[in-house]
This record gives sequence, structure tokens and C-alpha cells, in this order.
Amino acid sequence: MDGNNRWAKQRRLPGVGGHKVGVETVRTILNACEEFGVPYLTLFAFSSENWQRPRPEVEALMSLFFSYLKKEARELRDNGVCLRVIGDRSRFSPKLAEAIAEAEAITANAGGRVLTLAADYGGQWDIADAARRLALDVQQGRVPVDAINETVFDRYTALSDLPKPDLCIRTGGDHRISNFLLWQFAYAELYFTDVYWPDFSREEFLKALEDFSRRQRRFGRTGEQVEADPC
Repeated sequence: MDGNNRWAKQRRLPGVGGHKVGVETVRTILNACEEFGVPYLTLFAFSSENWQRPRPEVEALMSLFFSYLKKEARELRDNGVCLRVIGDRSRFSPKLAEAIAEAEAITANAGGRVLTLAADYGGQWDIADAARRLALDVQQGRVPVDAINETVFDRYTALSDLPKPDLCIRTGGDHRISNFLLWQFAYAELYFTDVYWPDFSREEFLKALEDFSRRQRRFGRTGEQVEADPC
């Protein structure tokens, strides 16, 4: 969800103003996901590297995150959305960590739709954390070394119980994934747009879905094989 600061700067607003409008965009896209039949939405809310930003901005982002959790949890539940948060929670304040746990508990049995917020998350952290936990299970005899393969390793990564992402959308004009879901994006389609996140509307989301629908996903097969057996 890139471009909040630049959106605000263009309008001579403080950076937090862009982040506040960006929260409204989250609601817009979550509603669009329901409209278009997208059951899983994962948003990169705060990266491991974002702690390096100016302290006032980080504090404002943490405050917005806390407010979102407190205000939206019950509405998400009532709309059949389960909220999950992935990432390293050790650097969050006890107050924010408690709010995360409470929001997850409120929405735990909401329904089949899942909204995941990646906060203090990095793809490299995810892989390293999975390796650490797998190594611990090997050390304690729960997993034989010879049994380790991609499937086993995957069980230790974030979102391992959900389908792998089909589409990665990045707003704001940069053409990179910036350490997001590195393991999970192995076969994801990538879509980049110059539109800043606060301006990323239902119509812009639909453009991304339409672009995705025109792509041929081969997963190692030839185009002829896919056409003969799309499944």
C-alpha cells in the first residue's frame, strides 16, 4: 500500500494525513474483494524496515494501527471477515500487542473471508523465523532431517494454512516487492501501478483483476499444456 506520504505531500499535508486516507482505502478494497469474490486479502501495513522512518511518523502509524484494531474488529466480524496479523510482535508496545490479540479473538470465528495485516513483517524475517522453528523441531526429534522439503518448510512460514497468493498489487509507482512474502510469492503474478494508495479505488482494483485474468499461469508447464488442461 505505497504512496501515502507522497499523496499527502502533493496536497501540502503532513504524512499522517495520507496514512489516514489510506485506512479508508482499506475499507474500499475490502468491500471490493467481497464484491468480486476475493476471499483472501493480505496488506503490507508496516515492514521490518519501516522502524527506520522518522520517529513521529512511526508513532503516528502505531496510533493509527491501534485505532483501526479497536474500531474495526467488530465490524469485520459482523461482515464475516477474520482478521489476522503476521510479523514480529516483540517490538510493539504491550498496549498494541494486546489490541492485536483482542481483535484476532473477536474475529476468529467470523467466517470464510480473511484479512491479513503484515505488521513489523519482512519476507526474509519470515524465512529465517521458519528455519529457526524447524531447526528446533529437528533438534528435539519431532522432524527428521531427511524429511525436510519445500512442503515441510512451508508449514513453518506465515500464512501456511492459506492458499498461496495469486496476485501481488503494488501501488505508488515502484517496481519491486520490497521484502514482502518472498517465499509465498514464488508463482504470484505481479501488478504495478503509479496510483498512490489513497487514490486506489474500486475501479483501479478492478483494472488489476482484469489484467490478472488475461495472464496465462503455467507453473512450469508449456502454454500448450495449459490450454489442453487448464486445471
